[in-house]
Amino acid sequence: MNELLAVAVITVLAVVAPGADFAMIVRNSYLYGRRTGLLAATGVAAGVLVHVTYTMLGVGLLIASSTFLFTVVKLIGAAYLIYIGVRTFRTKGDVEIDLTGATELTPFAALRAGFLTNVLNPKTTLFVVSTFSQVVSPGTPVHQQAGYGLFMALAHLIWFGVVAVFFSHDRMRTLMLRGQKVLNKVIGTVLAGLGISLAFAPAH
Repeated sequence: MNELLAVAVITVLAVVAPGADFAMIVRNSYLYGRRTGLLAATGVAAGVLVHVTYTMLGVGLLIASSTFLFTVVKLIGAAYLIYIGVRTFRTKGDVEIDLTGATELTPFAALRAGFLTNVLNPKTTLFVVSTFSQVVSPGTPVHQQAGYGLFMALAHLIWFGVVAVFFSHDRMRTLMLRGQKVLNKVIGTVLAGLGISLAFAPAH
C-alpha cells in the first residue's frame, strides 16, 4: 500500500507541474477546439505508456545510466520543442473563431502533437524510470507494475483532458483567440525556452 501511495503521489505531482505537455495542450485547445485538445491529451497518455513499456523492459534503465544515450534522447526532444516553439512564435494571429470545428487539426495530427511532445521529453523518461527504480520494488509482480504504468497514463489523460476542456470552453477560447498574437509569442517562447534549457541541462 505504501508503494502504491508513493507512486500515486509522485505521479500526481509530476502531472500537474507545468511543462511542455501543458503548453502544448493549452495551445491546441484554444487554437483548434476541444476535440483537438482532448486528442492531444490522449497522445500524451500514449507517450507515457511508451515510457512505461521500455522502462519495464529495462531499456529505460539503460538510457538513464548511459550519458550518451540519454544525451541523444535529450537533444532530439529539445530540438522538437524548439521547432514547435519557433513555429508557434511565428504564427500569425489570424485563426478565426469557428465552433463548428472547421479549424481543428486532423485527429492524427492532434494525437501526434501530444504523443511526440511527451515521448520525446527526457524529463518524462526520468520521471518514469526513477519512479520504477526508486519506489517500485524489484519483487513487485509484473501485472502490478503494469497497473502503475496504466495509472500514470490515466492520470495524464484525466489532467490534460481537464486542461483541454477548460481552455477550449467557448468563452475562454474567445478571449484567448482575441489575444492570440500575444499568446502565440508567449507559448512559443515557453516551448522554445524549455527546449533550450533541456538541451543545456546536465545529462544527469
